[in-house]
Amino acid sequence: MEKAIDSFIFYLHNTKKASDNTEMSYRRDLNKFRRYLESQGIASVEQIEEEKIQDYIKELEHQSFKTATISRNIASIKAFCHYLYQGNLIERDCCGNLHAPKVEKKLPGIMTIEEVSRLLDEPSGDTPKELRDKAMLELLYATGIRVTELISLKLGDVDPRLTFIVCGDGNKERAVPFGNKAKNALVRYLEKGRGALVQDGSVEELFVNCSGQPMSRQGFWKLMKGYARRAGIQSDITPHTLRHSFAAHLVENGADLRSVQEMLGHSDISTTQIYATLNQNKIKEQYAKSHPRG
Repeated sequence: MEKAIDSFIFYLHNTKKASDNTEMSYRRDLNKFRRYLESQGIASVEQIEEEKIQDYIKELEHQSFKTATISRNIASIKAFCHYLYQGNLIERDCCGNLHAPKVEKKLPGIMTIEEVSRLLDEPSGDTPKELRDKAMLELLYATGIRVTELISLKLGDVDPRLTFIVCGDGNKERAVPFGNKAKNALVRYLEKGRGALVQDGSVEELFVNCSGQPMSRQGFWKLMKGYARRAGIQSDITPHTLRHSFAAHLVENGADLRSVQEMLGHSDISTTQIYATLNQNKIKEQYAKSHPRG
């Protein structure tokens, strides 16, 4: 069964042009499914039956996995079984009656503009580290890119005129503009910060750690947490909170959803629609507070 999973991931990579994160997610879910089947004495894909898949879903529910996690696992299994059926590796697609539980969409946590300003103003020194941190935070909020995209940026991904960056997962790239504050922070980092941190000239990544190596997700998450504490921000924020805040603030100030969708790299406009919902909720709150008969 392990070879069948490898073949499926190869198909996702070469035919579907799936992102690295998507491939890792499918592999993780399917390997967990494979281990469960093996514990039930099922070692080959030909032995997979709908009843066993249902038993596995019940096991996930019994282990109190979140609805979203269970839904993602079901989607992975359905895609895998469909691939096997299309490739004549199994006689029938045994996931026809498999339905994912309804996932309640939660509104994302959003920082206020004042909170964002306090966070971004925290790294204010001239040390290489603070210049780097300032540039990273400013760029993250200015573009709404994912933290993985941020730490994966190469020097060549920044436009020489410093008006936009190019980011993506290798299969789908997009250009995202940014404003003067992020531009100024980037210029200062490139002129006075990066050269002092980089020890190996072969490092192409735009942002590096204090050892001169590419910045990690964990490293950036820790530095952001530190600045949030110093800024007196009580809520539990993550790098993704800045991405949500970027989108929500744009929509709140009149940006159209299609433009925000393109900047965020969403494939479906419905994913971006949640920020319009946030804005509508805010308008309703203001109405209820301000209207004399609200």
